[in-house]
Amino acid sequence: MELIQNTPDLSAYLAADEVIDHDRPVVREVAARLAANAQDSYSYARAAYEFVRDTIPHSADSGDLRVTWRASDVLEQRTGICFAKAHALAALLRAEDIPTALCYQRLAHDEGGGHVVHGLVAVRFNGAWHRQDPRGNKPGVDAHFSLEGERLAWIPDVQSSEMDYPVLYAEPHPVVLGALKAASDRPHLWKTLPTGL
Repeated sequence: MELIQNTPDLSAYLAADEVIDHDRPVVREVAARLAANAQDSYSYARAAYEFVRDTIPHSADSGDLRVTWRASDVLEQRTGICFAKAHALAALLRAEDIPTALCYQRLAHDEGGGHVVHGLVAVRFNGAWHRQDPRGNKPGVDAHFSLEGERLAWIPDVQSSEMDYPVLYAEPHPVVLGALKAASDRPHLWKTLPTGL
């Protein structure tokens, strides 16, 4: 699949905004701590990915009812669903000048019936974009940071109308952000998750 930037301006994938707020102290502190042990931008990107994947539980796995959407809140509260974790990883990567996009899949809803949008990121290395899924591993999910072929949590099943969206967004998709901001808690969010973009 060819990944398509929604803007040709690469600097948009380094920008801070209301959601990917890498100008906030908590994001800068975590980035500095991870960077101190990294030999280069690749090892930093891997460390940031593993930090988000492994130390911030996916709220559905942990049973946490809080809904986070701003990167700094995800890092402070140590919880979030896939979209929130993607926002946190994007902020950590952009904090160290690694172009990072938000991207999405449509997957079968894990609570039966219909589809939901799933969020991940893409990082730019060696002139190409590489998708990464920081959702968090669990039985049946074994995602890893990789520039040598994708190691995502899920591969869409086209027979089940699942799909990869090819667009790389510099900012969260409005449908995704709207659902996160409107949710009073995770059970409410689970009923209002976007079914497509």
